[in-house]
Amino acid sequence: MATIAWIGLGHMGGPMSGNLVAAGHEVRGVDPDPACRAAAAEHGVQVVDSIADAVQGADAAFTSLPRGEHVREVLGGAGGVWETAPTTALLLDTSTVDVETSRWSHDQSAARGFRFVDSPVSGGIAGAHAGTLTFMLGGEEAAVAEAAELVEPMAGHVFRVGGPTMGIAAKLANNLMLFVSLLGVSEGSQLAAELGLDAETFFQVASVSSGDSWPLRTWYPVPGVVPTSPANRNFDATFTTVLAQKDLSFAVAAGDVAGLHLPASRIALDQFDQLIDEGYGGKDCSLIVKYASADGSIEGFDPDA
Repeated sequence: MATIAWIGLGHMGGPMSGNLVAAGHEVRGVDPDPACRAAAAEHGVQVVDSIADAVQGADAAFTSLPRGEHVREVLGGAGGVWETAPTTALLLDTSTVDVETSRWSHDQSAARGFRFVDSPVSGGIAGAHAGTLTFMLGGEEAAVAEAAELVEPMAGHVFRVGGPTMGIAAKLANNLMLFVSLLGVSEGSQLAAELGLDAETFFQVASVSSGDSWPLRTWYPVPGVVPTSPANRNFDATFTTVLAQKDLSFAVAAGDVAGLHLPASRIALDQFDQLIDEGYGGKDCSLIVKYASADGSIEGFDPDA
C-alpha cells in the first residue's frame, strides 16, 4: 500500500481521498476549510496542517483544487509540493484547469525531477462518493501506468488518453459536449411543456430515443421526474454554475487557439455568464433552463427561497 498526500479535501477531494483510505492506503490530507478537514478525518484521512507535512515521504501527491491558479500556487509556491516533496513522488492533478496550466505543470515538474500526470475526472460528487469516477490520464507512459493503478479505488473507468495534457484535453472536450447537451435538454423540456406533454411521459420517450443524453437522465430540469435533478431542490447545486462557466470557458479558449468555430458552446457560456451576473453562480448549472422559458420563470425554482 502507498503513502499518499492529498491536497484539497472539498466536495470531490474529500470522498476521493476517503476511497483511497478504504482501499488500504495511508492518506495525509490538507485543506484550509475546517468542515472539509473534519469530513475527511471521519473517512480515515490523516489531516495535517501543511503541504510539507502531507508530502513527507509520500509515494504520490494528488491535487484537487478549484482553479488553475490554485494548482500553480500549491505546486510552485513557498512551502509547496515542488519545494517539500521527495522527487520520487508521483504528482497527479485531478483538478479541471486550462491547457496552459496543465502544460506548465508537466514542464515545470519535469524540470525539477518530478513525474506529473494530468488526471481530471468526470462523474461529479456522486461518483466521487461511490468510487465510480471516470479518470482521463495524460503523461509519460510509465507515469500514466503507475497513476492508473493508484486511481483504481476511486474509479469506474480509467482511460490512458495519451501524453502530457491529453487528460485535460479529454476533460474539456467532454465537458463542452455536456454543457451543449444541457442546453438542448433545457430547451426541449420547455418546448414539451408548452406543447402540453406530461413531463414524466416525455422524459420516458426522450430517454429511449434520439434525445437521450447524460444531462437528460441526470439533471432533467423539471421537478419530480428524475430523482437526481436539482430541480427537485430549488436548483441547489450538484455542479455549480461558476464551475460550469470555468470549465466551458477553458474549452472555448482552447477552441480559439485551435481556430475552431464553437457557436453552441458560446451560447451556453453566455447563459452561464448571465446566471452569474444575476447572482446565481452558486446554483446548479441546469438553472440555464430559465432562459428557455417564455417569461424566465421555471417550475421548481423560487428565487426568494
